[in-house]
Amino acid sequence: MLTFVARKLGGLIATLVVASVVIFAVLEVLPGDPASLMLGVNAQPDTIAALRSELGLDQPAAARYLSWVGGFFVGDFGISYTYRVPVAELIADRAMVSLPLALMALILSTAIALPLGTLAAAGHNRWPDVSIMSFAQLGVAVPNFWFGILLVYLFAVTLRWLPAGGFAGWDAGLGPAFASLALPAIALALPQAAILARVMRSALLDVLHEDYIRTARAKGLTAGSTIWRHGVRNALIPVLTILGLQFAFLIAGTIIIENVFYLPGLGRLIFQAVAQRDLIVVQSLVVLLVASVVTVNFLVDLAYAWVDPRLRHGRR
Repeated sequence: MLTFVARKLGGLIATLVVASVVIFAVLEVLPGDPASLMLGVNAQPDTIAALRSELGLDQPAAARYLSWVGGFFVGDFGISYTYRVPVAELIADRAMVSLPLALMALILSTAIALPLGTLAAAGHNRWPDVSIMSFAQLGVAVPNFWFGILLVYLFAVTLRWLPAGGFAGWDAGLGPAFASLALPAIALALPQAAILARVMRSALLDVLHEDYIRTARAKGLTAGSTIWRHGVRNALIPVLTILGLQFAFLIAGTIIIENVFYLPGLGRLIFQAVAQRDLIVVQSLVVLLVASVVTVNFLVDLAYAWVDPRLRHGRR
């Protein structure tokens, strides 16, 4: 087990190093100068040079990269070119919106998809299967931002149950804060739940044709007990893979959803930073998003080893 964890941890570190180099290099070759953009078209050359020196933009690229990466180990991501505050402070404030939103969407999609996928597999080629897969196909086809607009029209404009946009803040209490995140979380969760339900159904159908399932039925177990005790756990490997990938999709989806619902989260921050050419914010945010996705995939690999003991001992 330790060898398995060490191998996966080494892959995680190597991925983060390569990702940081690629992200820094890509943003370096983009045209335009942040100092010139901040000061405007009428700025004097000496003023631009002074600002470049203040921001550290006059240093060699290698030195700036090492300084930037070194700051990650102490929580110093630099100073925002636009907001003139520490990037870590900006990210921490916005993460208090995006992380609860992503977790709510992930929990909601999982809670919807796993029972529906299991029910569809148990009623294969009967009305539960046909109905669930029809709705799942619709959920896959509908973009989450358009679905979000429909939710706003129904629950905010027509029924007036939930706010149409904005974030009440955690200081206002858990109720108003979660009410502000409810519609965005549903808009993010339902398309992902449709995908996960289809994967759960397919994986469980494959498992139900295995010999040990027929043996369990021959020993007298009911169909429901066989599915839940022997089928679901063995079908979780592909489901865990999709869950790990879905976290990346949810984080990326917040960029659009947070702009639709006007939420002050990481998605809206990275959109603003790109528009304002605040490269230090863009670099730090993208690396953190990559790190979060890689870390989740690492945890999914550990979950593989828990679900399938053969992986812990290196057997296929």
